[in-house]
Amino acid sequence: MIRRDGRPAAPERAWSREPEPSPRAGRPAAPQRPPHGSASGYAPTQTPQPYADARRPRSGTPVPPPPPARPGRPASTPPAGPSRPPRRPAHWGRRIGLILLALLVVAAGSVVYLDRSLNRIDALADYPGRVGDTPGTNWLLVGSDSRTGLTAEQEQELSTGGELDSQRTDTILVVHIPKSGPATMVSIPRDSYVPIPGNGRDKINASFAIGGPQLLVQTVEQATGLRMDHYAEIGFGGFAGLVDAIGGVDLCVPYPIDDPLAGVTLQPGCQELTGAQALGFVRSRATPLADLDRMNNQRTFMAALLAKATSIGTLVNPFRLWPLITKSAGSLQVDDGDHLWNLAGLAWAMRGDLVTTTVPVGGFEDVAGSGNVLLWDRERASRFFDALANDEPVPADLITSN
Repeated sequence: MIRRDGRPAAPERAWSREPEPSPRAGRPAAPQRPPHGSASGYAPTQTPQPYADARRPRSGTPVPPPPPARPGRPASTPPAGPSRPPRRPAHWGRRIGLILLALLVVAAGSVVYLDRSLNRIDALADYPGRVGDTPGTNWLLVGSDSRTGLTAEQEQELSTGGELDSQRTDTILVVHIPKSGPATMVSIPRDSYVPIPGNGRDKINASFAIGGPQLLVQTVEQATGLRMDHYAEIGFGGFAGLVDAIGGVDLCVPYPIDDPLAGVTLQPGCQELTGAQALGFVRSRATPLADLDRMNNQRTFMAALLAKATSIGTLVNPFRLWPLITKSAGSLQVDDGDHLWNLAGLAWAMRGDLVTTTVPVGGFEDVAGSGNVLLWDRERASRFFDALANDEPVPADLITSN
């Protein structure tokens, strides 16, 4: 190669050759050692070789699949060590659903158990010429003077006067529940002089003493023209126990009552009555209008009892609701076709606006063999029960409070 200035170019050296030192003035050049492994003073010629990584396959070589992961552990699982298991999300909706389901099962089981514990009798038996079905729902509620299940001490406390030869009815109520509108509770005086099937005319409570619930139902149906759909009866002990089960009943007594025969002494004013006091209140006739006042007191008390039994304070309190239900189931006698839910429907229908009245009364009369009896006003009583039989409200002029 010739340089531009005309001087010959220095011979080419391999990149790995050591450059020859230029001699300095006054110093001899140091002898050069040949490189290691070379006879001459030059490095051997080197041929570049392609780099090959043993971990990377050559181009065109198929890539082997990665080794399978060990079962139960991911491929990139870090080294095993002390670690906490992953938290599972809390299923609150499922837990609440299970709790509600358990409560529903318990409630359903309790209803079935209590329904089976009801005392059932054949009260609504068919008979020739029975009144046809009438719209709405009719209940016959009976308070008897039965002392069944009472000890001698309880009879003395409740002033029952001891066991009688035959049972009688102290209270007879007809409750009509219409398809719409408020229910109507009608008091039927126990001294009402009416025809008793197969026994001529007599006081209506004599039918219960003669033929029990079946004859009483038949007598009431034929006298009123209403077909009874349900029947419920309670005795002295059951009545008092029912009141005590809900912690007494708040009632406003309109006048002083002092009746040794009923075992009750009450002052006028609003107060809480115990079971024994409530029983005396609904039984007493030591008042100005005697039996008429007693019927009014019975309706007043029934309204107060149902108001407390269906109140929020009772329904949400299991320590009050459970004794009330169990006492009701054990104290009541109902027809063979009646159930606990029928009683609940009756209580619910009577909890609000309730029309309370008495059969229109025509006067009193002494009858041989029956004593002093109460006569119905035939014309007014006919219009009264025709309205209920047609599921219509009772005309205002036929509603009486006493």
